[in-house]
Amino acid sequence: MENHVQLRKDTTEKIYERLNKLDSYINKEEFVKTSGTTNTVNHWVFDYNPKHELIVRERVNLIQKKYNDYHDELKIYVIDLYELIIRHLENNDYIDYCKQFERENGLDYITVAVKNSLQLTDEGTNAMVGYITDIASSEDAYCILLTGVGKCFPLLQGPEVFNQILYNMPDNYRRIPMVLFYPGTYTERELIIFNEMQEDNFYRAYRIVRD
Repeated sequence: MENHVQLRKDTTEKIYERLNKLDSYINKEEFVKTSGTTNTVNHWVFDYNPKHELIVRERVNLIQKKYNDYHDELKIYVIDLYELIIRHLENNDYIDYCKQFERENGLDYITVAVKNSLQLTDEGTNAMVGYITDIASSEDAYCILLTGVGKCFPLLQGPEVFNQILYNMPDNYRRIPMVLFYPGTYTERELIIFNEMQEDNFYRAYRIVRD
């Protein structure tokens, strides 16, 4: 981690201020327009002080409810990435195997095993892509809010969400803004999970609230 990085350590007052700005921006017309240097994706990060996890979770659900209550044709979908991984393991009867493998071989082994079972590097059989498209219809999705990446760590990391999941979404999802809620700091060059550990560098998503 470079010394110049200012970690996201907002006060409680500040996180509410930033969440208000997020709510306002999501409802603007410019939010749903494809933007950025690639001109093909509309991917965003809302980074936050990890200690405000419960505040953020509650507000995300309120943003979804408020929008969906007043719009009939389009919806905001909230997708918990951790719940998708648990669903995957349960559906394939992997839970007991995971417990056994972790006891016998450690966390690093089970992390690799889970990633392999999700087939994240295979565009055609990427399990996470399949789960997201099953939940969120491209026909009525206004935007997709992705939560739970902190709970996933290290089974799924921030750069993998973008590089191996969102960039493998079908073309008919290109118009849909997708926001990753990230417990830590994102500088548009670095992802620092929990404000403690730098993940792989990532440059192709934008901070939705910059202050």
